[in-house]
Amino acid sequence: MATAQERRAARIARERWRLARRAESAYATQLRRIARTVGDIVRGVAPDGVVDDGVERSIRYLLDQYSTLLRPWAERVGQRMIEDVAVRNFKAWMEVSREIGVALRREIETAPTGEAMRAALAAQVSLITSLPREAAERVHHLTTEARISGRRAESIADEILATGDVTRSRAETIAFTEVSRTNTELLKARSLHIGADTYIWTTAGDADVRPDHRILNGKLIRWDAPPIADRRAGRRAHAGAIYRCRCTPRPVLDPSMFEFAA
Repeated sequence: MATAQERRAARIARERWRLARRAESAYATQLRRIARTVGDIVRGVAPDGVVDDGVERSIRYLLDQYSTLLRPWAERVGQRMIEDVAVRNFKAWMEVSREIGVALRREIETAPTGEAMRAALAAQVSLITSLPREAAERVHHLTTEARISGRRAESIADEILATGDVTRSRAETIAFTEVSRTNTELLKARSLHIGADTYIWTTAGDADVRPDHRILNGKLIRWDAPPIADRRAGRRAHAGAIYRCRCTPRPVLDPSMFEFAA
């Protein structure tokens, strides 16, 4: 059985790589603003939720225009999130370097993280600007399905008016997923640069951990071989790099004592 000192050391090692939840909350707060505007646009054009062809075209046009106008804002907000994650990520690595040695610190400081950060920013801009367009597609889908099935426009009014709420849910999923994914990608870039080809999959350790991720907890994962993180969909992903994943990759330099994940 582990001693209190060993348990404390394990907890510190685990928490070092885990992002503070406030980073995710701050990003989610920004993206919720888009959902509010989407809801305002839909309600402004269709206050009672009744949509005919002309109203639908107006909604789609305005949401498409909003998506285009969002790009500069999306770049600023995405860049701030990435920089925040990068600072926290770098701080964790610096703590490790103090324990391991000056040579590791020099390697970490020269890690090629620029490509990972540029890719992350491009992904954020694409996701943010997709929110209004996805809302427009939702309105189109609802109205098309109503016509095909012969339903009256009034019968889907509540669903039309819920578009802002649906967009809010999507925005929150993006925020909580992408902050974690960005952290994972930066960890990967720095790990590979110093020759740390593996990491330990570490869960949040609470009742909300997914069964698929509970299986992976404590397993050694190669960066070049992401495990199955969603068995139902057969989807492979690294810790923290799949939708709403709160798990964390904990880089290791000596993998010999751990079991590799399937």
